[in-house]
Amino acid sequence: MDKILQMLLLQQQLNDATNGLDWEKGMTKNGKRIDWRRATYLECAELIESYPWKHWKNIDAEPDYENIKIEAVDIWHFIMSQALTDFKTHALGTIEELSQAIKQLGNFHTFSAALSPCTADYYEQIEVVERLMKTLFCGESTEKLMESFIDVALQSGLNLDMLYTLYVGKNILNQFRQDHGYKEGTYIKMWDKKEDNVVMQTLLDADDTLTPEALYAELKKAYPKG
Repeated sequence: MDKILQMLLLQQQLNDATNGLDWEKGMTKNGKRIDWRRATYLECAELIESYPWKHWKNIDAEPDYENIKIEAVDIWHFIMSQALTDFKTHALGTIEELSQAIKQLGNFHTFSAALSPCTADYYEQIEVVERLMKTLFCGESTEKLMESFIDVALQSGLNLDMLYTLYVGKNILNQFRQDHGYKEGTYIKMWDKKEDNVVMQTLLDADDTLTPEALYAELKKAYPKG
């Protein structure tokens, strides 16, 4: 299975459903402007907050790597959306060609292999996230953006297989959110004192064979009825 292609197709499908067709032109079906780069660097900031970098607060804390993984997956949603936009608006090729371009990146071989432990301390890891932010601010190419993201994913404890599993889970959760009032502000995010992200991860950890359809059904069972 081409996991990169599958994730790109799922992201295209999610964006089509939530933002309307032709969202790549920069506007949703509700007339809201889309800015994937801003969304990405704000998610990068949230990821950084999962490290105990503050010298004045919780100085003995450890990085929250479980949340770091989730934040990296959120970033991936926006990175793919930016890449899909770039390829369509600049006529760079099809989704299949975008998938091939990603697989030709210099660090993709490491990303598709078994995961090696990260040896950098968390200050160095934060700098890698900030390099991704710099590619956003400097308007670098889609390929540079993808390469920078892969570096962040690897140090966050994600290789391609792990990213795929978590991405599919979060993609289905995002669909579930949209179907249950997320845009309208009526969605319940805390489920029995647990954030919905944690519930989704727990379901996948309990059964990694869950299909996207089965995961959606399990989320529906767990969703608060009140």
